[in-house]
Amino acid sequence: MSTPILRFAPSPTGLLHVGNARTALYNALYARREGGTFILRYDDTDTARSTAAFAQAIGEDMAWLGIAPDRVEHQSARLPRYDAAVEKLKAAGRLYPAYESEEELETKRLSRRRRGLPPIYDRAALKLTDADRARLEGEGRRPHWRFRLDGRRVAWADLVRGEQAVDTATLSDPVLIRADGSYLYTLTSVVDDIEMGVTHVVRGEDHVTNTGVQIEIAEALGAAAPVFGHHNLLTLPSGEGLSKRLGHLSLRALREAGEEPLAVAALAVLTGTSLAVEPVADLDTLAAKIDFGRISRAPARFDPAELTSLSAATLHHLPFAAVAGRLAALGVGGGEAFWLAVRGNLARFSDALAWWRVVEGPLDPVTAPEDADFLAVAAASLPPEPWDEGVYPRWIAALKPASGRAGRALFHPLRLALTGAESGPELKALLPLIGREKALARLSGKRG
Repeated sequence: MSTPILRFAPSPTGLLHVGNARTALYNALYARREGGTFILRYDDTDTARSTAAFAQAIGEDMAWLGIAPDRVEHQSARLPRYDAAVEKLKAAGRLYPAYESEEELETKRLSRRRRGLPPIYDRAALKLTDADRARLEGEGRRPHWRFRLDGRRVAWADLVRGEQAVDTATLSDPVLIRADGSYLYTLTSVVDDIEMGVTHVVRGEDHVTNTGVQIEIAEALGAAAPVFGHHNLLTLPSGEGLSKRLGHLSLRALREAGEEPLAVAALAVLTGTSLAVEPVADLDTLAAKIDFGRISRAPARFDPAELTSLSAATLHHLPFAAVAGRLAALGVGGGEAFWLAVRGNLARFSDALAWWRVVEGPLDPVTAPEDADFLAVAAASLPPEPWDEGVYPRWIAALKPASGRAGRALFHPLRLALTGAESGPELKALLPLIGREKALARLSGKRG
């Protein structure tokens, strides 16, 4: 098989949430790992709800996650392609006009339920004569167009769920064109997958039934269907499903809360699998972990508290090269030595700025009157410059016998004076960054 081509096709009708990110990441990272192509395809034919602002937000969210598409498409720019497919389906007798209103369709569904029948469309429109259709259109009715299903068992080998089948005889003939002439995803997705050479469609399990329909549409258009994989869905800790409309766990909100994109990606991909949820060094490492056969069939709960912990753990392992640009944008200096000194104490990346201010100064030291003599001895014991990473052990080795202190009585007053904080990064790493002049001032109770 040639290199894979995968796609993520969001509707720009709201902000992406972590459930959408799960689908996007599975497609993007699988394509990356296999040397394939990843397409971002905006499903924006619903002009009443799609907006340029949401499309822009989707692009920003994906850039934040680090999954840059190889190609970007807008379905709204491909209408002639869908027009041609529609004509082909009409010529083959697979599309037919139906005139029922939504109220009439609901009445039919209720009637069938009362009779113990499945609430599927009864294909009454297939029995209309030309005169019937002319009369209905004369009354001002405009048809929606339905795809006539074969009513057969449609089977496929699912990447996640194994052998799957849908009996399309149990389904309503799907509407492909609304009464206002706009196209539904069911049609446009198939046409685009065919013309863009999509080889794998990885999406949520809520699309399993759609797959039987879309395979029939692809075959009616003379094409082979791609390989399908339907992963389980993420839910809130309460078990409630995620919703773009309600803004559940949106990527924008997680970004604004300071969560790490690598942590969001790892939790979105690994939750609900048999793999351990753990920090990853980069997206290539995460891509190597993807195994569709290890995804559970049960819904997976995405816990924001677990994300917060994973974000911190991710920061604690990130190399300087991965954050150098972000530190510069934050106004943090100190280079790799500073990052290695503080990363283990960060809960949020923005915390690095607070520690840089401790290093950079000026800082008001915290000192107690009873420690004044000890701090004076500590100041007098400071080794001369130049300072390197061994300055702190040398200082402590001299300070212990000179002061007669050890343990907390020695270390705690030094930390308060030098950093103004009860706890934090190791003084061994911070002291060379603070420098002798500022350290001397702080130990003397002065702002430095």
